[in-house]
Amino acid sequence: QVQLVESGGGLVQAGGSLRLSCAASGFTFSNYGMGWFRQIPGKEREFVATINWNGAGTYYTDSMKGRFTISRDNAKNTVYLQMNILEPEDTAIYYCAANGGAGMSAVRYNYHYWGQGTQVTVSS
Repeated sequence: QVQLVESGGGLVQAGGSLRLSCAASGFTFSNYGMGWFRQIPGKEREFVATINWNGAGTYYTDSMKGRFTISRDNAKNTVYLQMNILEPEDTAIYYCAANGGAGMSAVRYNYHYWGQGTQVTVSS
């Protein structure tokens, strides 16, 4: 049974940092690209960052470049999202997901498995 479990969300002041983790099980983690998405209630789930199977390739949505860093540890079956210089506009539920192949993807519908999400709230 595939499971993706996010952790590390919480309340932080603007300008602060958080590190999200996503622990994967039930599939061969090192064979798959991974991604982070976020969703504000009432809005579409949007792409944040993606990483390929071995971590050599990463891609970010423009507004996160330079502030967020995606990484993975295949020995621990875990993908991370380091978020710095957080802004109130970053407040959302953050989801990790596993895509259908080994590469990167910014397309939501390429992702087959999703975690339950972790809430990030940034106060001004």
